[in-house]
Amino acid sequence: MSAETFVPASPWRASVLTLFPDMFPGPLGLSLAGKALATGRWSLAARDIRAHATDRHRSVDDTPFGGGAGMVLRPDVVDAAIAAEIEAGDDRALVYLTPRGRPLRQEDARRWAAGPGVVLLCGRYEGLDQRVIEARAVEEVSIGDYVLSGGELAAMVLLDACVRLLPGVMGAAESAEEESFSAGLLEYPHYTRPAEWQGRAVPEILLSGNHAAIAAWRRAEAERITRERRPDLWAAYTASIASTAGAP
Repeated sequence: MSAETFVPASPWRASVLTLFPDMFPGPLGLSLAGKALATGRWSLAARDIRAHATDRHRSVDDTPFGGGAGMVLRPDVVDAAIAAEIEAGDDRALVYLTPRGRPLRQEDARRWAAGPGVVLLCGRYEGLDQRVIEARAVEEVSIGDYVLSGGELAAMVLLDACVRLLPGVMGAAESAEEESFSAGLLEYPHYTRPAEWQGRAVPEILLSGNHAAIAAWRRAEAERITRERRPDLWAAYTASIASTAGAP
């Protein structure tokens, strides 16, 4: 059976709890993620939180205790949505997309992709009642230091980061091994034909055929770019090297 027709016995499962289920699959229905979705390598269920509202107005939010602007997602409604989606024995990660969460990292995507799947909770308004986060031990994750209208776009980012790591989704497995963050560094520059374009030539080392020298050049470039653009990553990288060197 070819890689194109292989369908795993238990596809990686993603569920999204949202007030706007029609936003999905959106871009996740295209390109690599869309192809993997169509062939059953992963599944996606978008669930409407509002379906679990109990009053005649189908209210999902209320004013914050202590005052302040905006509204807060109700704990009873959101918890009912979570309970309806997570079955007994379901050990998928439960993640809330929020600007106050810890930054999404490549290592998170690898960890979740290696598991059975994820359940993502998309925030709206001023956020979610803290008691649900604590009661359900929800992981809080942010995709960047900015604020969106809701967690749906962030959920799509997280899912794309995970799905592309699933077995068979990317054509070349080594692509994931050499890209940014996989070794603690940003990726080195890439070049292709033509060898000269608008007076700019490809670095001669890449045309040399000397694979060891090319690998060394790429590592040096990755280190340079990381040092210049992401001092935080560079500090972590150098600390890791120092720790390894000092290990018995």
